Amino acid sequence: MAMLEVNNLSIQFGGLHAVDNFHLKIEKGELYGLIGPNGAGKTTVFNLLTGVYKPTEGIIRLDGQDITGKSIIDINKAGIARTFQNIRLFKDMTVLDNVKAGLHNHYKYSTLTGILRLPKYFKVEKEMNERAAEILKVFNLDQEANLLAGNLPYGKQRKLEIARARATDPKLLLLDEPAAGMNPNETQELMDTIRFVRDHFNMTILLIEHDMKLVGGICEELTVLNFGQVLCQGETAKVLKDPAVVTAYLGE
Repeated sequence: MAMLEVNNLSIQFGGLHAVDNFHLKIEKGELYGLIGPNGAGKTTVFNLLTGVYKPTEGIIRLDGQDITGKSIIDINKAGIARTFQNIRLFKDMTVLDNVKAGLHNHYKYSTLTGILRLPKYFKVEKEMNERAAEILKVFNLDQEANLLAGNLPYGKQRKLEIARARATDPKLLLLDEPAAGMNPNETQELMDTIRFVRDHFNMTILLIEHDMKLVGGICEELTVLNFGQVLCQGETAKVLKDPAVVTAYLGE
C-alpha cells in the first residue's frame, strides 16, 4: 500500500484550473520531489494535501485512509506535517519550546491541571522537555535549545522548522522549498539532514524545490508540474533529461 496516493486532484479559482487532474503515488520511505516553474501549482498541491484548500474533485489517500477535504487539524492528526517556503516559527519562543509545540498532539493534560500545576502537569512537561531535547540533538540544534528561535541563523531556522514538523511524528513530511535563501554550505547541510531524517526515522518525504542540485542529489522519484498539470513523472535522473522538462522547466 502506498503511503500517499492522489488521483484526479483538481481545484478551480474563479474558473481557472490551478491544479487539474493531478495524480501522484509515493511509497513508504520514499524521498520524492515536486518541481515546476513559478506558478505551476506546486504550493497549491501542498495546500490541498494539508487541508488549506478543499479540492473541486479528486481523492487523497494517506496510508489507505481517505483524507480528502478534511480539516487542517484532522489531516495533521492523520499523519501529514509540513514546512513552509516562508519560515513560520514562533520566533519569540525558545528553540526547545518550538519543538515542544509540535509534541502537543502526543502529550496532553487538562486545562485545570495546567492552571493548578497538578503533578501530572510536571510529569508531562518533563517528558516533553526530554523528547524535545532528543529531537534537537538529532538535528544538531541541542546547543541552541534555550535561544530564541528568531535569533538563530537562517539555515538553522530552516532546520528548526523541520525539527518541529518531525516532532508531530508524521507519516508523511512535506517540505516547501527548504533550501530557499540558503548558501551552498547551508544547502549541503540541509541535504544531509533530509537524508538522515528519511533514513533514521524511515520517514516518507515529499519536497518542493527549485535547487536542481538538491533535487538531483536526494530525490529518488520526481513529478514535474506545469500549468497545474503533470508534465512528467518517474525516476529523477530520467525525468531531468526528458526534453519536455528541459524545455518547460530548465528553459533550454
